[in-house]
Amino acid sequence: MNGIRLGRLPDRSLVRITIAVSPDLHRALEAYSDFYALAYGRKEPLADLIPAMLAGYMEGDRAFVRSRRAESS
Repeated sequence: MNGIRLGRLPDRSLVRITIAVSPDLHRALEAYSDFYALAYGRKEPLADLIPAMLAGYMEGDRAFVRSRRAESS
């Protein structure tokens, strides 16, 4: 131990993935982006919104969160 209270920061490098979505889902994502812009007064690219949407979805899935906690124990 080196006496520092803050632990080592996690890996923050980005991993790029490519997905294909149906035209209906793409339209829904665009509509969500427009809705987001109305709510916050700023249009954000889908490439920035989608990771936040996925993270929020997974954080809200209680069974998944429990499973992850059990794996790390």
